[in-house]
Amino acid sequence: MSKYAKLWEYVQANVNPSFKLSFDEIADIAGVPIDHSFLKYKKELTGYGYEVGKISMKEQTVVFNRKN
Repeated sequence: MSKYAKLWEYVQANVNPSFKLSFDEIADIAGVPIDHSFLKYKKELTGYGYEVGKISMKEQTVVFNRKN
């Protein structure tokens, strides 16, 4: 099981075609803080119908987009 599985399930349950979460919100949802390994794990999200869009280190946010 992926360490971000709870986050992927949360994203999948979202009804918006695109939305943004802060790093802190991601840590609360996933139960683990976001770290560099997120770049590797983000590929798993496509199996949930979404993909990771922009990751802003300055704003500390991640945009999630529904795949068409």
